[in-house]
Amino acid sequence: MARALGGQLNGGKPTWPYVIHGHYADAGEVAAHLSGALNVPMVLTGHSLGRNKFEQLLKQGRLSKEAINATYKIMRRIEGEELGVDAAEMVVTSTMQEIEEQWGLYDGFDLKLERKLRVRRQRRVIPPGMDFSYVTTQDSLENDGDLMSLLGSDDRAQNKTHLPQIWSEIMRFFTNPHKPTILALSRPDPKKNVTTLLKAFGECQLLRELANLTLILGNRDDIEDMSNSSSVVLTTVLKLIDRYDLYGQVAYPKHHKQSEVPEIYRLAAKTKGVFINPALVEPFGLTLIEAAAYGLPVVATKNGGPVDILKVLNNGLLVDPHDQNAIADALLKLVADKNLWAECRKNGLRNIHRFSWTEHCRNYLSRVEHCRNRYPTSRLEIMTIPEEPMSDSLRDVEDISLRFSIEGDIKLNGEIDAAARQKKIVEAFTRMASLNSKTGIIYSPGRRQMLFVIAADCYDSNGETTETFQAMIMNVMKDAGLCFGLGNIGFVLLTGSSFRETMQALSCCPVNIEDFDALVCNSGSEMYYPWKDMVADTDYEAHVAYRWPGENVRSMAMRLARTEDGAEDDITEYVAACSSRCYSYSIKPGAKTRRIDDLRQRLRMRGFRCNLVYTHAASRLNVVPLFASRMQALRYLSIRWAIDLSKVVLFVGEKGDTDYEDLLGGLHKTIVLKGTVAYGSGKLLRNEDNFKREDAVAQGNPNIKFVETSGGQNIAGALVALGIK
Repeated sequence: MARALGGQLNGGKPTWPYVIHGHYADAGEVAAHLSGALNVPMVLTGHSLGRNKFEQLLKQGRLSKEAINATYKIMRRIEGEELGVDAAEMVVTSTMQEIEEQWGLYDGFDLKLERKLRVRRQRRVIPPGMDFSYVTTQDSLENDGDLMSLLGSDDRAQNKTHLPQIWSEIMRFFTNPHKPTILALSRPDPKKNVTTLLKAFGECQLLRELANLTLILGNRDDIEDMSNSSSVVLTTVLKLIDRYDLYGQVAYPKHHKQSEVPEIYRLAAKTKGVFINPALVEPFGLTLIEAAAYGLPVVATKNGGPVDILKVLNNGLLVDPHDQNAIADALLKLVADKNLWAECRKNGLRNIHRFSWTEHCRNYLSRVEHCRNRYPTSRLEIMTIPEEPMSDSLRDVEDISLRFSIEGDIKLNGEIDAAARQKKIVEAFTRMASLNSKTGIIYSPGRRQMLFVIAADCYDSNGETTETFQAMIMNVMKDAGLCFGLGNIGFVLLTGSSFRETMQALSCCPVNIEDFDALVCNSGSEMYYPWKDMVADTDYEAHVAYRWPGENVRSMAMRLARTEDGAEDDITEYVAACSSRCYSYSIKPGAKTRRIDDLRQRLRMRGFRCNLVYTHAASRLNVVPLFASRMQALRYLSIRWAIDLSKVVLFVGEKGDTDYEDLLGGLHKTIVLKGTVAYGSGKLLRNEDNFKREDAVAQGNPNIKFVETSGGQNIAGALVALGIK
């Protein structure tokens, strides 16, 4: 990304993104992951929102909740939007209605709570811009030669060829085309409420005497061939015209081109008409801005974006779209009062620049700059790949002459047992780090062609590490060495266990601890480099610190994780595994605890943004920062060490911790070692009415291969099948 930006903006020099802006649910989730990986603030625009759509579909009553979810994957979409809200430093909306009535449906979007907690996230109304270069706002109403050419019977009427064709197409409907035109322009959708407008016009005799009505309702050849909802609207329109005998007073042309829309606005303005948007709810109201650009006063629904637009433009009246008398009164007021009409026209033209792209960009960039300056971050440096071989980059580690293997005896100040040996090794690495550390040094494990990442935690039913774990590591390392040579492959371990537990498990493994380039512990919240030292990477700790509530969430998470009928000791803090970026809790065997989706919702509604992971065969809960996860740790290393994710192979079991799904998707290759993981934590991931795994993990992913065992031949075959040679 930095290289791509640099190529466009900075003469080829890598340029780090200033902010990352995600649009809609899918790109919003992508932006959240990128923001966490690159440590760059995120901005979110939701546009159409899943919860709002879900509510509307339920109200229609045609589909059940289960059917809606199966058809639209709506729960998966909603969770993507919730994650975007969690990660976003600023949420951009087009209107206040979008903030209050649409985003207000989301767990992580509570304005009152955030004010109470003094949360600094911004919600900004930045309306979209428009290109007004094609608009001729200087059309003189005093010089109506074009209109008179169309309407008159004098010599000017002989030369109509220069006039827009759509004008003639509309005017042919009217008995008296000299009257002002009330213009409505929308698709034939029930939500656009055109039938209520037609009733208001038909039942107000004075309005019918003063004005004509033009309905531009899309394009049609045959109403019978249109969709059911459009067909119903247009059929109702024709019936109402007949009921009120509006022939000669209402135009409803069958066809118009998009390029003719400006001429339709111009015609309405030249007749000193009015534009109306009577929609039941209008999320924004772009047509109101277009109409104002051509000098048309407006009448608009009071539900949604028009409230904000008219507050800026001050060029019309708001109405209740359900009240046809109010609609008729507002139209009558603007058509009959020429002074009010002229004032609204003048206000609209004077203020229309507030919706230009220039104004939009100026407003947007000032907000983004403020957002960027508030973001507590240090830039993540891109590693320059060192030229020296692996042995040189690990010289300091090799100098201490420590090897960690159960195949041979290790003597450090005499014979010691395994536990004491482990402690001595950790202390030796720590002393080396304190002596050799220098501020600003970025460490790298040397030139690697690929990373092999082991992310299969093998637990028994009690959450204890089994011997399968050691055997799996030994086999993966051995087979990788046979296929590629150990100097070309870097090994990384991703685990839900604490650092001490990981060291204990590896102490029984017939491999050297420093053969690992990185150990990622406590569900992605801590990172260690055995070839460098055994001290947690403080840069990584700072990298994942965004919105970490720290001590504030420590007791809250434990309390909320218990069910209402649970006992006090069902879940207790596991102090031995806790750290500055991870709070761990032990789950009593047989105890009931809340699933991840339920617990996350409860924490969100209290203003806490965290990542939650059940691990150790559902016997432990890890609460870590929002941007801390095993997959995000892998992205961090990919960027820091300049190793593309497509050159990463991930080894997992058939099941795992509740973050298992996160490990399956992406650019990396995945090998599933069948039979290595007997007990997982997946049962505590989601409730039954939430989305399913197939909604989150692509089926038939060519980057995922399964092998029956961890034997060398099967792993080698899987690597070849993945295109790795």
